[in-house]
Amino acid sequence: MSRSLLERKLSEVTERLRLQREELAVAEEQLAFFMEGADDARLRALVSETPLADREHHEAQRHADAMARHRNRLVEQITELESVQDRLLERFVTEID
Repeated sequence: MSRSLLERKLSEVTERLRLQREELAVAEEQLAFFMEGADDARLRALVSETPLADREHHEAQRHADAMARHRNRLVEQITELESVQDRLLERFVTEID
């Protein structure tokens, strides 16, 4: 692979990593918000013991679980991109030598 192609691919992966990390930061903030909401709804359901409060708790928990899955997918994608970046860097260094 030519040096210019390696540089371009490395730049693309680096940019994708930056964007994924930004999205992860947002997802983590949202996850904290949803988890707090789910905890509050759980406490309200325990105290009130009404079907409506229980339903609200389950809905809030579903939102928190969905955000946790999204966050986990982002972490997996970042890990994969870091691996690709490492391989490209190794090839780049090998090309220089």
